[in-house]
Amino acid sequence: MSEHILHDLDSYESQLRQHPRVLLFKHSPACPVSAAARDEYEQWRAARPDVPTLFVDVIGDRPVARGIADRCGVRHQSPQAILFEMGKPMWNASHDAITVDALQAAWAPRC
Repeated sequence: MSEHILHDLDSYESQLRQHPRVLLFKHSPACPVSAAARDEYEQWRAARPDVPTLFVDVIGDRPVARGIADRCGVRHQSPQAILFEMGKPMWNASHDAITVDALQAAWAPRC
């Protein structure tokens, strides 16, 4: 499954309706911490090509990044990963807490 790059909040809402589970990644292309987190995210995505993902450039699409925080109630950070289930945020991590292992644990099925 491919990554969907968000450029507007309507697309964000549409993607939440379309996917029962989806992982969103917020990235700042100007930040080395965000670059490291993106490497972890990309490694995880490569190992899980079936997972629907959303991507937001927090500089290029700042209103979208801030709007997502307002709509879902998870305070905006960058970098940030948010797992949505049935449109609700169920897990989130930011900065150096975004690792392949953390993403895998968050996405793992729950008993």
